[in-house]
Amino acid sequence: MKITADIPIDQDLADLQKVSFGYFLHETNPRTGLVADRTRVGSPASIAAVGMALTAYPIGVERGFCTREEARRKTLAVLRFLWNSPQGPERDAAGYKGFFYHFLDMESGRRVWKCELSTIDTALLMAGVLAAGHWFNHDSAEEAEIRDLADRLYRRVDWRWALNGGATLSHGWRPERGFLRYRWAGYDEALILYLLALGSPTFPIPPESYAAWLSTYRWKSVYGHEFVYAGPLFIHQFSHIWVDFRGIRDAFMREHGSDYFENSRTATYVQRAYAMRNPGGFAGYGAECWGITASDGPGRMCRTVGERQRRFFSYHARGAPFGPDDGTVSPWAAVASLPFAPEIVLPAIRHFHDLNLHMDNPYGFTASFNPTLAEPGGSPAGWVAPDHVGINQGPVVLMLENYRSGFVWRLMRRSPYLVEGLRRAGFRGGWLE
Repeated sequence: MKITADIPIDQDLADLQKVSFGYFLHETNPRTGLVADRTRVGSPASIAAVGMALTAYPIGVERGFCTREEARRKTLAVLRFLWNSPQGPERDAAGYKGFFYHFLDMESGRRVWKCELSTIDTALLMAGVLAAGHWFNHDSAEEAEIRDLADRLYRRVDWRWALNGGATLSHGWRPERGFLRYRWAGYDEALILYLLALGSPTFPIPPESYAAWLSTYRWKSVYGHEFVYAGPLFIHQFSHIWVDFRGIRDAFMREHGSDYFENSRTATYVQRAYAMRNPGGFAGYGAECWGITASDGPGRMCRTVGERQRRFFSYHARGAPFGPDDGTVSPWAAVASLPFAPEIVLPAIRHFHDLNLHMDNPYGFTASFNPTLAEPGGSPAGWVAPDHVGINQGPVVLMLENYRSGFVWRLMRRSPYLVEGLRRAGFRGGWLE
């Protein structure tokens, strides 16, 4: 990956997209189709990364990164495996009630680490399942099977069960103790979850559940920008991978004269403004160096940097401007905001390239780095994450494509389930009309 222009041009973005797509070619089990959570040896599969991979394979074909046969083979392998994997209340199953556990063993497909049956990760998986089902439209036995499996997997999810007797959806469930005590409340990445749960033809949640979720939003004014607040940048991106929110509004957004696309644009500008103000005095922050989100970090420790005592974190849901923040920047998070604000994202991409954050990395930019921990005479990037992560690579590939062509957005407009979910959530206007 090489960027020669002052501002990255389409070929530069294509190169970044191609190397990032490589993750889904190489970090998969060819037998099961499962995608590794991260490049660390022994990593389990992430079902959210599988959903992103299923959405990325059609892009790979359209862009010449892989053949249709290769994409079809990988897609069919994972859909067959997911459909045939054991579903039940047993502690070592792959899922239950149509949901899947957050992490699965790469070989057996069974639950690992006593992780939760995850509602949001299942939604991200199902968004990819539906995308695959809509794109593979050739008149062949294999592509007909992809369409059939995609439909059956989505229809099997019992979204109503995940309400657990309440108005809003639960975060998840464990066979040892039952439902988690947390529910999806406040603006977060669960927008795609609610839409897919509303649009189900078999187990739909009621529109009142969506209204209950909207009632927990926080509208804030930050640096003169007004928007529905969430600190980590990924929250403002994940649902947008599959849904074109431009010009369509639910009741909350109609009340505030905005839409979720404009909201994410505002959040992107708030991130940049925070980095420019840099209230924490972190090294490297500025107009071209930002991207604060859930990410790996240098580790839980306290260290004196200069004359200031600093506290650092390992994996953490970092956010701006209200924190937590320890000086860790995630290039992928800035790149994934490209459709919202290219005028400020493109210079950031150039800056990350100039920091050599792509060097010796097989899949593009490093997942995260912390310049506050730079050693004298060393790289200005400071601490650099050793792993690439599937759910970091996915937004780069997918949001780059939405910026370049709107491919995923146009594809998902064809989903009757997603359209029904949007309508039942009260969205109106724009392309929905």
